[in-house]
Amino acid sequence: MQVIDRLLRALLLGSAIIISAGSVTHHAYAQTKYPSKPIRLIVPFPPGGPTDVFARQYATRLATLLGQPVLIENKSGAGGAIGAVEVRRSEPDGHTLLFGSASNLGLYNLMSTAPLYDAVKDFVHVASLGGAPVVFAANPALPQTLAGIVEMARAKPGTLQYGSPGQGTYLHLAGERFKRAAGNLDIQHIPFRGSAQTLPAVIGGQVGMSVETIGTVLAAHRAGQLRMVAIASAKRSSLIPEVPTVDEAIGTRGMEAVLWNVVAAPTGTPSAIVDVLAAASSKVISDASLIEQLARIGIQPTAESSPAAASAYIRAEIEKWRPVVEATGVRIQ
Repeated sequence: MQVIDRLLRALLLGSAIIISAGSVTHHAYAQTKYPSKPIRLIVPFPPGGPTDVFARQYATRLATLLGQPVLIENKSGAGGAIGAVEVRRSEPDGHTLLFGSASNLGLYNLMSTAPLYDAVKDFVHVASLGGAPVVFAANPALPQTLAGIVEMARAKPGTLQYGSPGQGTYLHLAGERFKRAAGNLDIQHIPFRGSAQTLPAVIGGQVGMSVETIGTVLAAHRAGQLRMVAIASAKRSSLIPEVPTVDEAIGTRGMEAVLWNVVAAPTGTPSAIVDVLAAASSKVISDASLIEQLARIGIQPTAESSPAAASAYIRAEIEKWRPVVEATGVRIQ
């Protein structure tokens, strides 16, 4: 936190700006001419979902720090690409930002046959904020552990099915990556139209398991309607400490799949503005009340980030998922 505060002071010192120890005042940022008006935060998914909830929590705190409203605009469609295009075409002045995701900044260019933007070249990646780890949830009639399910899949290839919210979604590809990591398991993928259809199918036994996020299946898990058998993260979640990681459960290495979020601005945004946004974002994501609220919906915040670290993370994610996309042959127009 001291490092972040020093960075904020250094960025604003040249304009004789006063920064308080706890927050950045409206007067301070007014002196820099940024932000000079409300900031648009484009959320490329519908209202009410985990990404939208995360974005609104972030926006509220960012507005307090910057002294200007941060207005959420939900522009969903095409796996998040519509919202990304909106930001790419905007003025690069720091007043239009993208609440980017693993879908539109990680998978889009791997799957699109005619991409409308380049997730690396067309954006400045301000900060990595965190995300929701993927979990594997099974019908109670299946073996009690992921290791048992893997053993079942090996003994009876082609008989087990898993559901996802749709073909080409991050959760679908996470399921395919799991199959590869576990030894090229023969498990059939059944695409549904969103988790609202997938979960009843798992609970009712139409499919054996599904790939979801914690917040989506937590209530059903606690009610015993289905069972989370593993989480695809580096460590267990405090929300479900009884659920092992995939690596713990079946001995894989690095089987991590997180629906991450990165704040991005159009390429050409002045570095001074990017630095201010990055420093403020780091303060936001380290806020104890935000961390507590995110934990309730299964989102793990990034400990600390920078534009360079966020960009490096996105590049690494693209390369991590490239072989999975190529193997599945999933493409979007």
